[in-house]
Amino acid sequence: MNLIKPCTLALFLAASGLTAAEEPAYAPQAPLAALNLRDGDAIVFLGDSITHQCLYTQYVEDYFYTRFPKMRLRLHNAGVGGSRAWDAHFRFDRDVAAYHPKYVTVLLGMNDGRYAEYIDDVFTSYSGEMNRLLERIDECGATAILMTPTMFDARAKRMQPPGGFMGPKAVTFYNSTLAYYGAWLRDTACERGLGFVDLWGPLNEITINERRKDPRFTMIKDSVHPDPAGQVVMAAAMIEDLGLPEIVSHMSFNLKDGAWSSVSESADVSELKGSADRLSFTSLEHSLPWVLPEEAQLGVELTDLSQRFGRETLVVSGLPAGTYSVQIDGEEVTRATEQELHDGLPLHALTTTPQHQQAAQVAALNKQRNEGPVKTLRNEWGDFQSWKYLQAQVEKNPNDEAEKRRLADVEKKMPGMEERVKAAEAAAMAIEDEIFTINQPRPHRFAIQPASE
Repeated sequence: MNLIKPCTLALFLAASGLTAAEEPAYAPQAPLAALNLRDGDAIVFLGDSITHQCLYTQYVEDYFYTRFPKMRLRLHNAGVGGSRAWDAHFRFDRDVAAYHPKYVTVLLGMNDGRYAEYIDDVFTSYSGEMNRLLERIDECGATAILMTPTMFDARAKRMQPPGGFMGPKAVTFYNSTLAYYGAWLRDTACERGLGFVDLWGPLNEITINERRKDPRFTMIKDSVHPDPAGQVVMAAAMIEDLGLPEIVSHMSFNLKDGAWSSVSESADVSELKGSADRLSFTSLEHSLPWVLPEEAQLGVELTDLSQRFGRETLVVSGLPAGTYSVQIDGEEVTRATEQELHDGLPLHALTTTPQHQQAAQVAALNKQRNEGPVKTLRNEWGDFQSWKYLQAQVEKNPNDEAEKRRLADVEKKMPGMEERVKAAEAAAMAIEDEIFTINQPRPHRFAIQPASE
């Protein structure tokens, strides 16, 4: 066995300016456990075409708008189709740092792996650019939240017509390549004390569970871009992994010795009245249910979204046996037995409540915001990224006339970009202002009485 001689070690330490006692010890950091949000904080969603789709970001925005209606967060989509860690640097100052974010979620890697089996040089380039990106996020005073690349659905790819740029080996192994990238991101987040969200795991887990019932099931029809259901899975993973609140409200009422009492969480209960077989009260809940657009409902079912992340529960104990009418603001929203009320009525499962309908209005307005000015803004940055990419290509291949023509075409789109960006930002903010006029919780009068009346 070869041992380092003491004199050799002493010379090394002397050269490094350290003594054996001064050698720095490894000090592990804790990864981010939960977001610490305050009014006015900004969150930037940095990513590629999956972010450019304006779906998972929209659904997470819906959560923030309804769960924190008194907190005005600034939420900015910074996704561009085709983006890689390398490309993100070109637009970082204006598209990320300019928003003074507190947190930056990073969803990059799908394009970085080059749609191939694992290649060490490719990964080395990706990890280097990602580390450089993390340094820039840190320098602008933000905390990065690393998100794994999403699932590559090889089965969906095989169900497509033959052809394309991916060979059989790449199709077989690319999802595993992305898993490797995601594992490195997890370890990096842990080492740097950053946030981490696992998107790859839930997408794959739900897919394999559903394929036990339907072998053709997919949430990623083109094999790369999750559809609305898949994007709900992504949004749910973010809410879970970022330690955000999971309940809307809990209201509990108990009849004992002829008197009603109440205990509530995230709701203010007042004007409680009742008798042996009925009660009424006014409730001002602190937030609204998390409601998503109609096209996202399959994802809501697959994730059990309302139960897991939007519980709104009414418990009534002590009523005589029978069926009861549950009314809100004079309208019946459901009927329930005394046992169902005792066990806890899931208001979040009812689309008939005024709270649900109010939240649905928020979701509809935010969908308009994303399909309009937010998508316009992302397309502007898509042109910018193409311009920067083509500049680099022409610089490397100055005699490539085709690339020169493409560059000239894109350059025509650049004049006036900053003005168009500002106009899109202003239009998005105007719709958000409207959202904050309709997302404020309102007091509602509840009544529970025998259904026969």
